[in-house]
Amino acid sequence: MSQVEFEMACASLKQLKGPVSDQEKLLVYSFYKQATQGDCNIPVPPATDVRAKAKWEAWNVNKGMSKMDAMRIYIAKVEELKKNEAG
Repeated sequence: MSQVEFEMACASLKQLKGPVSDQEKLLVYSFYKQATQGDCNIPVPPATDVRAKAKWEAWNVNKGMSKMDAMRIYIAKVEELKKNEAG
């Protein structure tokens, strides 16, 4: 597991052509943010900003997870999405 594998997974994600559910997008986003920035460090957006609030909540769920664990899970999730698209 390395930074290079993580960066390759980031690039692969951008090349997916099939539809990815909003839930899967949030999940991938949350692990990306945890892997690159660590624990959520921004204030909670207002409830009226539904999209920002959903992203904040998804990222905040991973609080305390190490960057390495987040990278590992991110890579696995991207691989799963690639398999689903190919299948």
